[in-house]
Amino acid sequence: MAYPELSPQALELLRLRYLRRGPDGEPAEDPEGFFRRVAVAVAAAERIFGGDPAPKAEAYYDLLRSLRFLPNTPALMNAGTGVGQLAACFVLPLEDSTESIYDSLKQMALIHKSGGGTGFSFSRIRPEGDLVASTGGRASGPLSFLELFDTSTWVIRQGGRRRGANMAVLRVDHPDVLAFCRAKLHGRFQNFNFSVGYTDDFDRAVERGGEFTLINPRTGGPWRRLAARDVFEALVEGAWGTGDPGAVFLDAVNRANPCPQLGDLEATNPCGEQPLLPHESCTLGSLNLAVFVRGAELDWDALADAARLGVEFLDDCLEVSVPPAEEIRLANRRTRKIGLGVMGFADCLVALGVPYASEAARGLGRQIMERIEAAGVDASRRLGERRGSFEAFAGSAWERRGLSAMRNATVTTVAPTGSISILAGVSGSIEPLFGLAYTRRIQGEVVSFGTHRMLPSAFEAHGLSWPAWEEAIRREGRMGHLTQLPAALRRLFATTFEIAPADHLAVQAVFQERTHNAVSKTINLPADFPRDALGRVFREAHALGLKGVTVYRYGSVPEQPLEVGDHCNRCAPAA
Repeated sequence: MAYPELSPQALELLRLRYLRRGPDGEPAEDPEGFFRRVAVAVAAAERIFGGDPAPKAEAYYDLLRSLRFLPNTPALMNAGTGVGQLAACFVLPLEDSTESIYDSLKQMALIHKSGGGTGFSFSRIRPEGDLVASTGGRASGPLSFLELFDTSTWVIRQGGRRRGANMAVLRVDHPDVLAFCRAKLHGRFQNFNFSVGYTDDFDRAVERGGEFTLINPRTGGPWRRLAARDVFEALVEGAWGTGDPGAVFLDAVNRANPCPQLGDLEATNPCGEQPLLPHESCTLGSLNLAVFVRGAELDWDALADAARLGVEFLDDCLEVSVPPAEEIRLANRRTRKIGLGVMGFADCLVALGVPYASEAARGLGRQIMERIEAAGVDASRRLGERRGSFEAFAGSAWERRGLSAMRNATVTTVAPTGSISILAGVSGSIEPLFGLAYTRRIQGEVVSFGTHRMLPSAFEAHGLSWPAWEEAIRREGRMGHLTQLPAALRRLFATTFEIAPADHLAVQAVFQERTHNAVSKTINLPADFPRDALGRVFREAHALGLKGVTVYRYGSVPEQPLEVGDHCNRCAPAA
């Protein structure tokens, strides 16, 4: 079988991050061996259930090497190695005690060492200035402990190949919420993403312009009252200035909690797409929509088949993965959460001639996620019948829905797919094209530059050739887009900063409809986006029923992983 050629950027990323290394630090496998290693290691789960892993290994190899599906980075780095930890997303508990905080700090270090990312809710930690009865002193508050976790992350680089990633969530009614919203304006906490735990009650208080009660988590009683608008403006100030905090809409998250009998969901993984209970982890994977384009339409049957096989792959990852702590192993058995999502949505739209900011794009996105969710649930149900349901199935939303078995408490997640979309050679997740000319850095090293390569049909269908496209970008693609295209093509090839926030949110909303977990989506804003308009983005995201929202104003962080601009004209075009 002929498989797609890997791009120079993919090969360079494989060298930097994924290929198994020998004692001399040099790659000890080639790309074909890399795909084979992952497929064989994951398929070994079949032995646990009395099956022959060889046929499944071949099916998994074909799924990966065809670039129809790729799992999260830890699975690609660690499968078939001595590390063996395959999950990307973890949430660890933080109670208001020194013991709990340092236990989680140790577990964070182990998770980061294996390539995973961690999320925490700091909402249970007593506020700065609160009484510490055992010493008669005053508490330093959650930000002081956040500093501890941030510093530790700098020290522990993920397996020498990734810097650790974290999410800090603080409820909007915590007494230290104002300081939390503004903390990153001063250049602190570079290893953390921040999200405010935004509630329906708070949104109503903002709407009516009234006061809002802050709650001391130690006592459960009121701390003081603030104007809700003051808290909201602090959120907007931080987000406009640094891209942090975002918002996780806690009530929407818990309305969709598949296992409410186990407790509330309070925190997410570093990019916000995976709400998890304490000690839970999740293995993610994404279907490459671009490769399912057949002429003027998608191959729906092939997409559904890949979704079913992707669910089997992710469930097998749970079987063979080696969790970094016993508490994590037990939590995974209770719910067996996986997250199947997508990448290459923008490339798919361009190939089909559908502008991103259109009702047609939203309709297609809805249809795509409906097909993936239906196929994924069917695969998980069948696995549940053969292998047994997740332990917390009784009392779960799936039992209440009338299913007799379900292998996984969650099946679908839309993750950001930063690195794996480079491997696949497509646009990230459900994002629009970031730029037609761009520079991408990973840990400060340029791994991708020049012009965005889409499917050949994306050009041919519109009377363009790749050489003419490259020449046009050299000539006038100074900010990553082309100003001289005809209006229809300009709309089709619109980049992220040319798309209105409302259209970004609308795409996120249609994918969220059939996503069990959450959707990671960045509402990218131009550098001159007015600060007083940013609040409307948060309010609209909440009104749409999203589970969270992240905004980023271009240039608000000094060194960005993705950049467009004049320097791109000096980059050689991608080969």
